[in-house]
Amino acid sequence: MQSLAQRVLFLFLILTAVCSLQAQQVRASSHRSSATNRFPASQASNSQVDLRLITLDDGLAILSAALDSRHYRSFATDCSHFVHGLYQRAGFPYAYAPSADLYAGLGQFERVFNPQPGDLIVWLGHAGIVINPAQHSFFSLLHSGATVAAYDSGYWKKKGRPRFFRYVKAVPADAFSNSNWTASR
Repeated sequence: MQSLAQRVLFLFLILTAVCSLQAQQVRASSHRSSATNRFPASQASNSQVDLRLITLDDGLAILSAALDSRHYRSFATDCSHFVHGLYQRAGFPYAYAPSADLYAGLGQFERVFNPQPGDLIVWLGHAGIVINPAQHSFFSLLHSGATVAAYDSGYWKKKGRPRFFRYVKAVPADAFSNSNWTASR
């Protein structure tokens, strides 16, 4: 069970991430593609579909799901099941994949080079969720349990360079004509 201090620290990290990201100028871009190359036919109806990277708000929803520790135990068998369960809980489903497959890239995610809260961080053999890119923090399941760690620490640097991936969601083409979507590449 998480202590109050751990929850407060986690909330502080999330709030710091939001503040630092809002201080930066957000580049607006939409990522348009056919739905058939990433999504099953059931998601790609006869109408036109846009594929867009999730927003900062969506990323914070993923972190909110991570903060609710009541749900960890049902999907916390290893790090890749853990992040899969958190994404599912937050409403961003994808077919389960082990960390090696996540590292190679999945159609439901796009590799990004400027992570935001809620993005996947993946090494060969480990996966987590970015909390605050400015502080290089991420949330993951380790042998000691679900915890926050720094991906620029010596331990994680020995694992090699992590890759960052942002979830891509399908939205009706006419749902957002001029909305701002982050596409940090």
